[in-house]
Amino acid sequence: MSCNFGNNIKITIFGQSHSEAIGVVIDGLPAGFEINMEKIAEFMARRAPGQNSISTPRKEADEFKIISGVVDNITCGAPLCAIIENKNTRSGDYDKLKFIPRPSHSDFAAWAKHEGFNDIRGGGNFSGRMTAPLCFAGAVCMQMLEEKGIKIGAHIASIGKVKDKKFNPVAVDFADVQSKSFPVIDDEKGEMMINTILDAKENADSVGGTIECAIVGMPVGIGDPIFDGIENRISSAVFGIPAIKGIEFGSGFGGSELFGSENNDDFICENGDIRTVTNNHGGILGGISSGMPIVFRVAVKPTPSIGKKQQSVNVESLEKEELVIGGRHDPCIVPRAVPCIEAAAAVVIADFILK
Repeated sequence: MSCNFGNNIKITIFGQSHSEAIGVVIDGLPAGFEINMEKIAEFMARRAPGQNSISTPRKEADEFKIISGVVDNITCGAPLCAIIENKNTRSGDYDKLKFIPRPSHSDFAAWAKHEGFNDIRGGGNFSGRMTAPLCFAGAVCMQMLEEKGIKIGAHIASIGKVKDKKFNPVAVDFADVQSKSFPVIDDEKGEMMINTILDAKENADSVGGTIECAIVGMPVGIGDPIFDGIENRISSAVFGIPAIKGIEFGSGFGGSELFGSENNDDFICENGDIRTVTNNHGGILGGISSGMPIVFRVAVKPTPSIGKKQQSVNVESLEKEELVIGGRHDPCIVPRAVPCIEAAAAVVIADFILK
């Protein structure tokens, strides 16, 4: 089913943007693992809405409540279930959208698939709100991975045409980035990005960007070829995040413009360990980890809910409709999507490691 993911650690995400609550069930966690709840809360806060002028005005604390699966914060072998209440909904903002699909939203496709019974409020289960339970699952998995020396981090690689520095492809360091309210490597470029977002907001418009994520400390030989490689599984999880429209690993699309002699990564041996001089392969060869940092980038489309007048069609009358979207929306999804990308990667890698 579309709301389920994983082979060894299985997660199921449930709820809708304006339902009473949203949540996640995580099955397959080993018993006896102590979860640091404060760290989970800190991670969830990075995604939470309504924190600044470049975010949606909708305020949700994203406070989670664990229903099952732990005793005294220690996993007990039962499925871990956590819920997050939706407390600041304004469902009336979506009344007129029931029959007038918003451009670049799931509205029309969902209306056709579910014969008009889809939940339009806040986007229903197609909403970015559903990344909150994904972040909970990812935060749990990240703690398990850190015990094994595996760390995951991401940063805003670009907003519009403004680009941040890239992660060092050999020695990735992202601890400082994760502590920032606007997670970039180059703070000057970050200020330019913020201004780009504010300009879009002032013009009743939106802007997209890219996010770069790295996984360090991966042992060699994790993964599988053909359909179950690390690239395959990360891509599948990442595309479960609304607004993601592209992904590349290592040198990615840029590598397609190079000669093999330029793109290949030479092998060397240092202190008994085999590694590559460069990391154009992004830490994955044949779907299997090479021991180098896994590095990938994703493209995030501009927020489709904008204040400018747009054209749509009434699905009942089939008449042309002009649409101006109200409600509360992010002028740029990218900053709040950074921890979501980390969470998706963590769920995938934890699933592989437990195999």
